[in-house]
Amino acid sequence: MSTTLLLAGFVAILLAAAILLPSIAHIAPTEVGLVTKRFSRRKLSEDNPIAFEGEAGYQADLLMPGLRFRLWLLYAVEKHPWVQIPAGQIGVVIAQAGQPLPTGAKSAVYRPDFGQFENLRSFIQLGGQKGVQRPVLSPGTTLPIHPVGFVVITRARVFGVPVSPELQKVKALTPAHFGLLDSDLEVVRIDRGQGEQRDMIGIITALEGDPLPSGDIASRLNAYADIEAMEARSASDSEIIEMLLGNKNQMHNNYQDFQAFLDNGGRIGLQHDPLLYGAYNLNPFLIKVEKVPMLVVEQGQVAVIKSYVGLSPKDTSGPEFKFGSLVRPGHRGIWQEPLRTGKYPINPYCYRAEIVPTAILTLNWADRVSTAHNLDAKLEQIVAKSSEGFVFRIDLQVQIHVPDTNAPRVISTVATMRNLVDEVLQAAVGNHFRDTLQSMPAVRFIETRQEVQRKALSHIREQLALYHVETPGVYIQDVVFPGDMVEVLTRREIAKQEVATFEQQRMAQEQRIKTEQARGTADMQAELAKSKVGVDIRQNNANARKAEADGESFYIERTGAAKGAEVRAVGLARAEGYEAQVKAFGGTTATMIVNAIEALAKSQVPIMPNILVTSGGSTFEALAAAALKQMNK
Repeated sequence: MSTTLLLAGFVAILLAAAILLPSIAHIAPTEVGLVTKRFSRRKLSEDNPIAFEGEAGYQADLLMPGLRFRLWLLYAVEKHPWVQIPAGQIGVVIAQAGQPLPTGAKSAVYRPDFGQFENLRSFIQLGGQKGVQRPVLSPGTTLPIHPVGFVVITRARVFGVPVSPELQKVKALTPAHFGLLDSDLEVVRIDRGQGEQRDMIGIITALEGDPLPSGDIASRLNAYADIEAMEARSASDSEIIEMLLGNKNQMHNNYQDFQAFLDNGGRIGLQHDPLLYGAYNLNPFLIKVEKVPMLVVEQGQVAVIKSYVGLSPKDTSGPEFKFGSLVRPGHRGIWQEPLRTGKYPINPYCYRAEIVPTAILTLNWADRVSTAHNLDAKLEQIVAKSSEGFVFRIDLQVQIHVPDTNAPRVISTVATMRNLVDEVLQAAVGNHFRDTLQSMPAVRFIETRQEVQRKALSHIREQLALYHVETPGVYIQDVVFPGDMVEVLTRREIAKQEVATFEQQRMAQEQRIKTEQARGTADMQAELAKSKVGVDIRQNNANARKAEADGESFYIERTGAAKGAEVRAVGLARAEGYEAQVKAFGGTTATMIVNAIEALAKSQVPIMPNILVTSGGSTFEALAAAALKQMNK
């Protein structure tokens, strides 16, 4: 009896051990126990793989770390690791239990009461939905998440047991089985540029939300009601630009709280506000990020903004401007106010920035290219033909300047700076020089190069003024002549040089003569001085003699006049006397004799000669002989 009892007791112990020991589960500190009920009168609903009311199947309650008892005949326990998110990665949660998603929805509504999905029963009771959950698990998260209620996808592994028949066949699940890349499960980093690398921003595309209004290409929270309010209170353009370039990311924690994004009116599609520097935990099922360079406007530049989003256009350019329209910031169109030096987080799909250099640009029509701006990359030497048919190649340099206040008008007129150079400048410059050369001989072009350059400056300045562009200078750098013309010009130049040489030689000889004359003059300077003194003395003597002669002449003239008057008076008296004698003597012969005798008496001439020689002549002959003798004395 006792032996039977002992044996029965031993068998009972063995049976109890066989039943109880397998029912004890040891759950490690980083594990959970998934309980499966083997059978039950209750059955699960067709759309729910987890039992919340004791139905057969996966049970909603997990076994936490420690020694746990579940009768193995009724329950099976599977150990699963806690969900662990490595540093630099995120975990995407997919609920396999809960209410179905509404039609068209891509993710489940999230409530703060859901926490981090560690309580499946609470999740279901609060109305949790199946599918992709909007929050993601942050790096370093460690949670006992129900392995059937949720599948957590990380880059390293997939936590949980999929209920999809297709996925159940896969031995080792990877992100690719859910349509994700490994990079999608990393923390999104927007880095600052270093060295030559430019600063970056993140352009956001939301994959869920209400559709955009008709005509819009990007979503901005609350649209542009704030801009309209600023215009109503007469805010300046710069204030409106600051508002537009700011963002409303604080309303949804930089898209990390996708539920807040939707609750605040976020819509599907391209987002107006980008992400700035930082690291972000973004759900790859709901958010796509594209990294693009930040807009950088350097010193000596402005950025003219072409806006594809915003309020309806309202032209502010005025009726005199015929090339397109300008608008205030916040409206679609070309902003009338450019962006100046700085860094701007502008979404390039919403705004296109046209960089306009405001410093003086030098454009080369030559083989070389200006590395500072590269706008003249397509410009080549100007090829033109003279009136005689000589073909020239001209290296030209043109300087242009766009004032920053005129930049929006320039872009509205020509669209881009490259269009200004390639389509406007190239035609204006090339055609002007071709027309100029064809209308003149080649030699004249060479000889009047400065004049041609001056006229080119005037012409180009006039043409570019139509586009609100200034032209500080036009310079002909070099002229490449054809070979046959170079030979002709060379011979001509040699001839000119020979003529110039001969002229220099002639001038040298003339200078030598002048030098010799100067040397001779210097050598004879003393005699020259002496000679000059003698000349001066003789000149003075001559002047004295001339003065004396002039005085003597005056004296003689006056004396003669006086004597003449005297003689005439005497003669007149004598004539009157002779006339009286004639009347007295009764004839002229007697009068002549009387006067002759009187004259002889006055002359003291002897009447009678000292020696009288007679020859028997008359008395008259004797008197004549005496008179002749007296005259010969």
